Amino acid sequence: MNAILLLFLIGVLLLAAEIFLPGGIAGVIGGLSMAAGCVISFVVFGPGGGTIATVVALVLLGLTLYLELVWLPTTGFGKKLIVQSKVDAVSQPPLANPGMVVGKNAEALTTLSPSGYVLVEGRRYEAFCRSGQVPKGTLLRVIGIDNFRIIVTKD
Repeated sequence: MNAILLLFLIGVLLLAAEIFLPGGIAGVIGGLSMAAGCVISFVVFGPGGGTIATVVALVLLGLTLYLELVWLPTTGFGKKLIVQSKVDAVSQPPLANPGMVVGKNAEALTTLSPSGYVLVEGRRYEAFCRSGQVPKGTLLRVIGIDNFRIIVTKD
């Protein structure tokens, strides 16, 4: 009886520790510990005792999951564990508006061979140069837009 209770206790503690330990290993070992307790109870106490132990294990599992996933996030401690902020930034420069850049002058910020970055009216854009490779600082003209970059050429 002590072994069964100990396995259940270890299982519940490992399932609870899963909050702090990433990877799922503690949860799997906790689940296996509870399953081992159920198997031992079937062997020692027969089908009646094994069924009761299995029901108790499932109730403990459900209670542990409820506490971890529903109740804990509403507490002050749980709110410290969960990321509450969000990032409003973007990882890519804004896409060019065709009406705003086509026909404008651009300056190569990097060597375009044939892709690189250009400056159009103070804004940096990724560009493709139809004239081939051009060195940094070359004055160019925007002739179009292709997906996520602008198309430039030498004047």
